[in-house]
Amino acid sequence: MIRWLLRVLTVWLAVALVVPAAAQEADAPQLRVDFPEDAAIPGQPLSLRLTVLVPTFMPKPPVWPSFEAPNLLVRLPGRATNPTSERVNGETWAGVSRRYTISPMVPGSFTLPPQDILITWQDPETGAPRESRLPTPPIAFSGEVPEGAEGLDPFIAAADLTLTQEIEGELAMVPGNSLTRRLTVEVQGVSPMFLPQMLEPAGLPGLAAYPDAPQLSETEERGLVSGSRTESITYVAEAGGGGALPEVRLEWYDIDDGAVKTATAEALTLEVDGPPPERDAPRDWRLLALLAGLVLLGALALFAVLRWLLPVLRARRQDRQARRLASEVYAWRGLQRVIARRDHQALRPALDLWAGRVAGSDPRRAPEVEAALLLLGAARYGTASGAAEQGWAKDWAGLQRALSQARAAAAVPGRSFALPPLNPGRA
Repeated sequence: MIRWLLRVLTVWLAVALVVPAAAQEADAPQLRVDFPEDAAIPGQPLSLRLTVLVPTFMPKPPVWPSFEAPNLLVRLPGRATNPTSERVNGETWAGVSRRYTISPMVPGSFTLPPQDILITWQDPETGAPRESRLPTPPIAFSGEVPEGAEGLDPFIAAADLTLTQEIEGELAMVPGNSLTRRLTVEVQGVSPMFLPQMLEPAGLPGLAAYPDAPQLSETEERGLVSGSRTESITYVAEAGGGGALPEVRLEWYDIDDGAVKTATAEALTLEVDGPPPERDAPRDWRLLALLAGLVLLGALALFAVLRWLLPVLRARRQDRQARRLASEVYAWRGLQRVIARRDHQALRPALDLWAGRVAGSDPRRAPEVEAALLLLGAARYGTASGAAEQGWAKDWAGLQRALSQARAAAAVPGRSFALPPLNPGRA
């Protein structure tokens, strides 16, 4: 009896735990993936529709993946995203649907890896917003070239394609005239970005080519993509000459007729009436080699001269610098700067340096210099303060005059200085 009660209790607990979990699982958001076809001709679209359903509503729009990948053209057609609803477990769930068109650009196999869709929805129990991530499954498909179109390079498949050629200008030209060749390809059922380059500038004598940038135009109407590509080159006549502009052939696969077709723009012949362009004289390689050798020899000679000359110039410069520093003029200028600063401590060293470089008699023995130095010393070490300080300027000026006179006297050959008086006094 006890064992039976224990078994009943265990079963009851299991059911109590499983039912809420199942109910919670049943209320979780759901993702529907609709991918009816898994193969397409390169350039033609495959339709992928993703539908997100929730039991309540979504206060924010879902964040969808882009599915961008190499060699794939992924687009959102007009009105790609729409609200929807669906019956789930007998209840109406709200949702949002998004449609992609995916076109393989080259033949081969492709797989879109799983990507998350981020949704924000209202929790049915708490009423609070929740975020959930719904991963998409791997989506595999292929681009397949139809039978009979294996030789197309590049491969172009369209419902319709037309090639139109326009010529602006005369085929018979004279220098100064111009002609524009313009090709326009119009396609239906494929994007014009699949169209290749059609025109290449032709190197014709007497003509200069000026290509314009290609112009692409694309439209979409009720899910059908169409568009055009326009290229043009302008040829300007510069001298007599001319030549042929080649035919342009564009092979493409008609998806409606299931056959390979060819669009053609006929060739053109241009003629320029005038003197032929001047030809450049042939290059004299021997002369060029000789010139190159002379340049090399000149460079080596210059290097040798500089290698010898630079040390000589450097030594001369150092010698001039040393002579300048050892000159009487340099010492005199230093003494003048000391006097201008009224620097008592630097006066004696500067005076001795200058006197040692003066030719002839020692200027320090000039009576006026010695008298000026005594006055300056008395003014500095005397007891008077205010009056002495006011007299310093006169004493420095007197020293300046005495030194200038002594320098001028030293420049006179045979001139000597007399001894100073025994008791010099202030004037």
